[in-house]
Amino acid sequence: MLSHFKTLFLNSQAAMVETQLDPKIAGLPFLRSLNDLIQQWPFEVSAHLPDLRDEASSESIPPSMAEHYFDQGLGLLFDDVNRISPELSEYLQTIRKELGLSSLTYGRCLVYATPDGKGTAPHFDQNINFVLQIHGTKIWTMAPNTDVENPLTRHTMGLAPDPELMSYLEEPLSTQMPSNAKKFELKSGSLLYVPRGYWHATEAEGDALALNFTFTAPAWLDLLTAALRGRLSGSPEWRETAMPHDDAKFEKLLALLKEDLGDWRVADILDATEVDGE
Repeated sequence: MLSHFKTLFLNSQAAMVETQLDPKIAGLPFLRSLNDLIQQWPFEVSAHLPDLRDEASSESIPPSMAEHYFDQGLGLLFDDVNRISPELSEYLQTIRKELGLSSLTYGRCLVYATPDGKGTAPHFDQNINFVLQIHGTKIWTMAPNTDVENPLTRHTMGLAPDPELMSYLEEPLSTQMPSNAKKFELKSGSLLYVPRGYWHATEAEGDALALNFTFTAPAWLDLLTAALRGRLSGSPEWRETAMPHDDAKFEKLLALLKEDLGDWRVADILDATEVDGE
């Protein structure tokens, strides 16, 4: 099954393959059913409230309340499931390296439990997402995002964009799914690739359980700023408390930085960020 991740990723568009669940995943006790997951889950659960049906409007609840909320029609999110599974942690690292993503990538597994007829409101994410359907059927409606390219933050359709997203928007964001949206029907074993920034909405047909492999990878600007901070932190002058009224001091520091940047090479940055050498 691992080979499918890279194949889908290189496609660069939303796509789905039917596959057999890897025995390492199918055999995980907490994925046998929602009840098994609840019984073995030691952390809080996120319940998506009915006003928005999205994590932008959610409530953290103890596991003991999860089944009740689910029976009331609320979708549940179990975040960072890899915390209780060495197998999933290993899977995440293997996939990240296979995709060629930076060492600074934040990889995690999420489990979404969705009641019959429920799902998530249209939105896009800033991360790379692979969805493996474990139980039940879920319909995904997806479309490329022509409103903004390579967003750095998540956005739910109809809500106000966050300040950073607003700063590089050239046009207002869509308030309804694009007319060219496609539907994907996921059943047990279906693996769906959700590219970064794609609009998507979901709805379950019958109770559904899905395992997501999610990768929040740094942009080029993140690699540069991470390496820059590491380099500048070696300077006592740059570590001084900032006094915004001291223009002359800041001008001096910027002049020194310009000189230093002229000698930088790509390898200088990647050596500072790619700790596993990949």
